[in-house]
Amino acid sequence: MSNSIIHKRLTLLRQFMEEKALHAFIIPSTDAHLSEYPASHWASREWISGFTGSAGTIVVTNRKAGLWTDSRYFLQAANELEGTGIQLFKDGVVGTPSIEQWLASELAAGDTVGIDGAVYAAKSAMGLTHKLNIHNIRLVSDYDPFAVIWDDRPAIPDNKIFVLPEKYAGEAAHSKIDRIAKAVKTYGAESLLVASLDAIAWIFNIRGNDVKCNPVAVCFAYVSEAETVLFINPDKLTDEVARYLRDEGVIIADYEKVYDYTSRLKDKAVYIDGNKITFNLYNCIPARCRVIDGLSPADAMKAVKNDVEQDGVRRAMERDGVALVRFLMWLEQAVGKEKVEEIDIPAKLVEYRSRQENYVGESFDTISGYAANGAIVHYHVSPQSSLDVKPEGLFLIDSGAQYFDGTTDITRTIAMGALTPQMKEDYTLVLKGHIGIATAIYPQGTRGSQIDILARKALWDRGLNYGHGTGHGVGHFLNVHEGPQNIRMDENPATLEIGMITSNEPGMYRAGQYGIRIENLVCTRQEKSTEFGDFYSFETLTLCPIDTTPIVKSLLTDDEVAWFNGYHKMVYDRLSPLLSDDEKKWLKNKTNEI
Repeated sequence: MSNSIIHKRLTLLRQFMEEKALHAFIIPSTDAHLSEYPASHWASREWISGFTGSAGTIVVTNRKAGLWTDSRYFLQAANELEGTGIQLFKDGVVGTPSIEQWLASELAAGDTVGIDGAVYAAKSAMGLTHKLNIHNIRLVSDYDPFAVIWDDRPAIPDNKIFVLPEKYAGEAAHSKIDRIAKAVKTYGAESLLVASLDAIAWIFNIRGNDVKCNPVAVCFAYVSEAETVLFINPDKLTDEVARYLRDEGVIIADYEKVYDYTSRLKDKAVYIDGNKITFNLYNCIPARCRVIDGLSPADAMKAVKNDVEQDGVRRAMERDGVALVRFLMWLEQAVGKEKVEEIDIPAKLVEYRSRQENYVGESFDTISGYAANGAIVHYHVSPQSSLDVKPEGLFLIDSGAQYFDGTTDITRTIAMGALTPQMKEDYTLVLKGHIGIATAIYPQGTRGSQIDILARKALWDRGLNYGHGTGHGVGHFLNVHEGPQNIRMDENPATLEIGMITSNEPGMYRAGQYGIRIENLVCTRQEKSTEFGDFYSFETLTLCPIDTTPIVKSLLTDDEVAWFNGYHKMVYDRLSPLLSDDEKKWLKNKTNEI
């Protein structure tokens, strides 16, 4: 996108701000459902700035503009913002002002800041109001400037939804609704108001394709013992789906009716997650209703996969592993013999995966980063940035697939040829961190922040680190990023529970040189019970060889070598019955003991 287009769009926004007597406007990355990946109708932050990362907030004043984003996107943002006049603010870096601090320095007492309350989290808006009030700066949430200045704005998606059969979901929708209604009563509430698309998809066993790579549909929900309502555009429902929902005890109402319905609630108490409901919807809750704010019971239940879901993911991993073996064989044979570009590689992965049973699509846009591009954590390849993959150095590929029976997410860093000693040492240190998480045994009640050090210690000992989290929750044929659990340095009160699926993905990145990341998905399981309580561990779910070429074996302990060899034995044992003789031979070579 040309810088002149960005300048023109910023000018249009500033004109709108002037008309509404606004001195600044804040644009988050989210939509009316606070999604990480919004439908294109709500891609306002990308439209106004040209920044394509999934996380970031733009703030525009009459004279300046800034983007706040985290370390995953520092390199990408610097590239995409160049020449736009938008300043990059590196969230989490010492010395970077918060949005509120920056606004306080740029604005005067009595000035007004605008947000669109229809896409801003309620808890964030309330916190922002308090922080700005300290400086006598007023926050208003009444305006959506993009409804005015974005001429060709895409419509809200109206794609048809479909039912995920119970043979994949493992539990009927009416059973989930009953469990949720009972759970909110334990908190003293009578109902649960839900805006999160993945939570709604899980509750009702429905799926859609309104958001790229995320099989969700745009809708809201209200769950209670008295009645349960799905607010959705009726054009999205086939007769079969409408009949299914009615049979599950669900009332169907129009999408926009959620605001009026909420304003007329007679409940004594309504349960919400203030981080997952917009400010506008929150403000519709009548004053007579007590609001209970906390982690949504639906999100907590969704994160703990039932036996059917877990078994489905294991089967999906086998099919995904077969596709990955065939892809890696092709890559090995092609590089150095024909022209292979970064930009061509995602389509090759889709080609191999799409031949597998129950394949639906990608779970996110593949990160295909060779050499220096691998150091851009969430690199998005384009015709302008695409490099030829040569038979030397390191290639990082992070990809995943959606199957009816599970979601996959895997990263491998592959030696394409000659490597430097530094590359090999860095790779082995990352592998040590990966094994540290994979072999962790921890007591019931452990939070991800308490075990994150296991992934970083070998790096920290040498003054190295990585800026992203070590692990995120993963949905079941749902969003590839889901909460509430994660593994990262930041504190998170959510504990790791049996049945949760989480990624294990430490990394190391040298800007301008290369990136390294090794990622498998793991499932929390019971390990042992002692007089000191229950202890948990991880079952590694992903089935794909980890490149042995860059490993410096002397840096690994005997226990780490034993885990690595055991993992490769499992990969071969599980995948080989599904492969041809040539593929078996290739995989056997790649999974030989080190």
